[in-house]
Amino acid sequence: MNNIHSTAIVDPKAELGSGNTIGAYCVIEADVVLGNNNQLHTGAVLKNGCRIGNENIFYEYSVMAGLPQDVSFDKQASTLVEMGNNNEFREYTTVNRATLKENGVTKLGNHNYLMAHAHIGHDCVLADNIVMVISSGIAGHVHVGKGAFISGGVMVHQFVNIGQYAMIGGNAKITQDVLPFFMTDGIPAFVKGINVVGLKRAGFKKSDISDLKQAYRILFSSANSLEQIMAGLKDIKSSIIKELSVFLEQSKRGFHRTERDKASL
Repeated sequence: MNNIHSTAIVDPKAELGSGNTIGAYCVIEADVVLGNNNQLHTGAVLKNGCRIGNENIFYEYSVMAGLPQDVSFDKQASTLVEMGNNNEFREYTTVNRATLKENGVTKLGNHNYLMAHAHIGHDCVLADNIVMVISSGIAGHVHVGKGAFISGGVMVHQFVNIGQYAMIGGNAKITQDVLPFFMTDGIPAFVKGINVVGLKRAGFKKSDISDLKQAYRILFSSANSLEQIMAGLKDIKSSIIKELSVFLEQSKRGFHRTERDKASL
């Protein structure tokens, strides 16, 4: 059974599970699938195309599956926002549904926490345990890895990849891929070091951090080409460095470097 406030507007075609709490003046449109034990606070809106799991919380005036902010989008097209479980969307957060330029889905995993006024653009893919702080925003087609931390005021260019357990400092301007496991900050953004605190909190071992320090020296201590960097990283027999190597191999936009390396380009 669901607890639906008398002022909420829930389209009878919407599919609701059980145990959901729908607060005052909330709106749930027809093409919505809502799982179990979710909470919608006053004025939260689930628009057509929402596919929502269980135990998510939508705070006041958050809007899910708004039309993509793409002038070429056909407003009659059916696209989606899909999300898993235990995500929290604080006041005035917005998640846009996808265009048809990829697979038609903006996707979020589990246990993500979006603070007030955070924005996720169309066709983005977010993994699990990601934090987006107040007034941060990611443009269309951005992919964000598990455990990434995007600080307040950060703006991320479209098609950027943000690696797992990356830490992006407040108000940073992100125009290239952000390396996993490292801290990136500034306008323009530069790699500032290893995300040691975040990695320790996530349960990574001292040996992992030691391997990353060795990788950092290979990446940024000389004018190595990408081919030389990849060869050097292969000599480090470590799963965390393997993940870093895969990220580098898949990067299409290039990646943010240290301030010294950027100046020498």
